[in-house]
Amino acid sequence: MRALYFKEIRSFLSSILGYIFVAIFLVITWLFLWVISDYFNLLEGGLADLQPFFSMAPLILLILIPAVTMRSFAEEKRSGTIELLYTRPLSDFKILMAKYLAGVTLVIISLLPTLVYYISMHYLGDPVGIIDDGATITSYLGLFLLSACFVAIGIFCSAITSNQIVAFIIALFLCWFFYNGLSMLGSYANFAGLDSVIKAVGIDTHYQSIKKGVIVMSDLTYFFGVIFFFLFATHSVLKLMRK
Repeated sequence: MRALYFKEIRSFLSSILGYIFVAIFLVITWLFLWVISDYFNLLEGGLADLQPFFSMAPLILLILIPAVTMRSFAEEKRSGTIELLYTRPLSDFKILMAKYLAGVTLVIISLLPTLVYYISMHYLGDPVGIIDDGATITSYLGLFLLSACFVAIGIFCSAITSNQIVAFIIALFLCWFFYNGLSMLGSYANFAGLDSVIKAVGIDTHYQSIKKGVIVMSDLTYFFGVIFFFLFATHSVLKLMRK
């Protein structure tokens, strides 16, 4: 598993795809947070916090992560290398986890440089250090968990098709649906007493809760539940592919 994990990491970093993922994420966030005059601009917000970043980042990641994960299994099936992968002394679970953890690692690599934003706001605050460190840390945790859910969704979509474009489109829709679609459905539709239940199934409800600086076990359980659900579904698909 370790060898396959590092192989996946090398495939990301030895090709232009991984660098494009990191570069696009950092450039877009930098432009909107520091250059472009709009709602997300940190210098014009009047508050020493990173909430605009944590509001904008999921919208970027729900596009970029499906673009990266779409090749995980779809390319293996298209090129026929999935058969070679199955000949290795690796279980379906280890193959799945190697690819999943590689995707999560790429997300971590992308998020680490954004700590510069936090350091900048720390010293730009009046007085220096007025930024809410606790809320910032929990928001980073929430963003990481949200990204981990997107990776799990993307891996699943890549496993159910051999076409990378189809995998990208399905993953893009599911990421949006779970992040924002369910919240919108629960807010604007009329399902009587089920409105709150529908919203609670959406990622955004739990992400917003963690952004407030409070870590509740129910929110953590939700994120790990979503990750487990899609990884389990992907594992089931891999088992069917072996037959």
